[in-house]
This record gives sequence, C-alpha cells and structure tokens, in this order.
Amino acid sequence: MGDAFGEGYAEDGEGPVRTVRVEPFRIDATAVTNARFADFVRATGYVTEAERYGSSFVFHLLLHPRAREAVFGAVAAAPWWLASRGPAGTHPRAPARTSRSARTTPWCTSPTTTPSRTAPGRAPGCSPRRSGSTRRAAARQAAATPGETRSPPLANERMNTWQGDFPRVSTRPGGRTGTVPVDSYDPNGFGLYNTSGNVWEWCAEAFTVPSENSAGDPGQRVIRGGSYLCHASYCNRYRVAARSKNTPDSSTGHGGFRCAWDVGEG
Repeated sequence: MGDAFGEGYAEDGEGPVRTVRVEPFRIDATAVTNARFADFVRATGYVTEAERYGSSFVFHLLLHPRAREAVFGAVAAAPWWLASRGPAGTHPRAPARTSRSARTTPWCTSPTTTPSRTAPGRAPGCSPRRSGSTRRAAARQAAATPGETRSPPLANERMNTWQGDFPRVSTRPGGRTGTVPVDSYDPNGFGLYNTSGNVWEWCAEAFTVPSENSAGDPGQRVIRGGSYLCHASYCNRYRVAARSKNTPDSSTGHGGFRCAWDVGEG
C-alpha cells in the first residue's frame, strides 16, 4: 500500500510504499445506506453526534433555502462548509422508505459500530480498493470526464467526484451535486461499489504517519476513498492510495462507512 506515483500529500502519510499483510476478512459490497442505518438506530437506540450536538456541516450548494437562517458559522479554511442547526440538507431522510434514493443513499455521519461489525482498519480499507482499479490513467479519466450521473451513471463515468469549478459551480445538468445511490457505477474486481468517490469512508484505525513511527493519534481516525467533492484541482484523494483523517465526532454531508468483519465472525 502507499503512493507509488508521487501524487499524494506528505501530511497524509501515504508513503513509503510498503507491503502489508491482511488477515482474511469480509466486507460489505456497499456503504451503509440511510435505510440500513435507520434499522440499526431502531434496534439499538443509537444517537448520532449530529443529534447530540444539534448541528452538522453542510456543503453550501446542498443547503436548503429555508435552512439559511439555521447557519451559524463556516470553516475558515473551507468556507463552503456551513455549520447548520438541525436538518439542513436537500437529500431524502431515512423515514422515506418508499423512495429508492432514501433506501440507497449512503448515510452521512460520524463512525459507529454494530455488535458484530465495524469499519475496516487502514490496510483492509485499502486492499479492497485496489482490485482492478490501480491505474493512474483510469483515475484521472474518471476525475476529468464530464457528464451527468444517473442511476446507473453514464457509461463513461466511473465514480462520483466533482465536475466543474470547485466549489462554486457544478457543470452537471441542473448543477446537481451530492451523493448517488450506493450501487451506482460498475463494481470493482471484488464486487465492491463506490470504493472511490461518493463519500469518504471511515476506518477503525487511529491516524498515524508511517514514516514518523508513531503509535497513532486516538483523536483522529483514518478515512479513505474521497467523496463527491474531490477534484484534481483541489483534492485528488479519490485515488486508491489516498488517505486522510478526521475526528470521530465530525458530522458532515460527505462521510459514510461500510462494515467489515473478520472471517469466522458471521
């Protein structure tokens, strides 16, 4: 694992390129959807950080017009992220169970675990992404190819990343941006969908930079895969070698997770 082409960010700890042995594990084909997360909440009574804090960060083009009055701040280094109280986005919520987009849109929140499953570790989070998707040319073409995403997307589009002038203008018809259903696009060689783009996916492992030989920062978790906001002009972390970090209590509209578990656990 690691960045073999010098395209990464030193602060992300993508290097050095190294061999990592991964024990057998199973992983969900898709990210957890609104519907699946709603089932989990009903079964466990889980309360998200966004609910506890009463707010979340919403990408400015996805903020519902009626929610403007709920905005109380923005990220200084990334002013397109608006801090908003209460539900503020334009995407369907989990209760709309008859809507396909509600059943299949990835859940955007901070990480959680179920009794028998958890987010994958850093190496397991990397290895599934590398099946049939390691060529730089393919990643660059996918990031640069214009075209509207439908369900399924256009044949020439391979993942859900930003198209247009980030973060001001989306060049998709109608200016559409945001998530697409979790089973959009062709799966990779392991049968996994959207391992690049759409939403960042949480890993269970604490973030550390390998070259620093540190034990990891328990206040930061590894995230992988990039999101619908990634673009070569700003953030090319849709690459399979890419990784980043975030605090476990962060709640944003471009983060999700899929479940993984050791072979023999179920």
